[in-house]
Amino acid sequence: MDWQDLADLPFADVLTPHVGGLRPGTEYDGLHFDQVSFDEPRAESSRFIECALTKVAIQGGRLTRARFSDVLMRDARLITAGLAETSWTDVSVVASLVAGCEVFGAELRRVTFRGCKLDSVNFRDTELTEVTFEDCELIDVDFGGATLTRAAFRGSRLARADMVRATMDAADLRGAELGIIIGPDSLRGAVVSTGQLVALAPVLAETMGITVSDD
Repeated sequence: MDWQDLADLPFADVLTPHVGGLRPGTEYDGLHFDQVSFDEPRAESSRFIECALTKVAIQGGRLTRARFSDVLMRDARLITAGLAETSWTDVSVVASLVAGCEVFGAELRRVTFRGCKLDSVNFRDTELTEVTFEDCELIDVDFGGATLTRAAFRGSRLARADMVRATMDAADLRGAELGIIIGPDSLRGAVVSTGQLVALAPVLAETMGITVSDD
C-alpha cells in the first residue's frame, strides 16, 4: 500500500463525489471528498471505506471511534479534531497537516504519513503497527504509553517528541533526527544507527541516572 495520488488507488474509477456534511454512525463507502471544509463536524462511530479526501479541512469536531479503511488523505488539514479511539487500516496521509488532534487510544495499522507535519498530536496509549512516518516533521507529538510495532520514521525530524512509557517492538528510528523525551526503558526494542546511539548517549545516561565525568 503506497498511495500518493488518486491514480494510485485501486478503487479510483468507482469513486463518486460526496455531497453534504458528516453525521454520526454513517457509512461513507467509495466517496471522494474534495476541496471541502468541515467546521466542528459530528461524525462519531462513522465508517470511511475506500474513500479519498483531497484538500479537505476538518476544524475541531468529534470523530471519536470512527473507522478509516483503505483511505487516501492528500493535502488535508486536520486541526484540533477529536479522533480518540479511532481505527485506521491501510491509510495513506500525504502532504497534510495534523495539528492539536486527540488520537489517544486509537489503533493504526499499515498507515503511512508522507511529507506531513504533525504538531501537538496526542497518540497516548495508541497502538501503531507498521506505521511509517516518511519525510515528516513531528513537533511536540506525544507517544506516551503508545505501542510502536514495526513502525518507522524514515527521513523525519522529531522535536520534543514524548516517548516516555512507550513500548517498541522492532521500531526503526534509523534515518530520523531524534529530538525525543524518553524514560529508562523507552527505546527498548528500537533499532537505531551507530550515529544516533552516540547522539542519544547523554539523554540515555541522564534517564538511567549515570553521571559522566572525566575529572
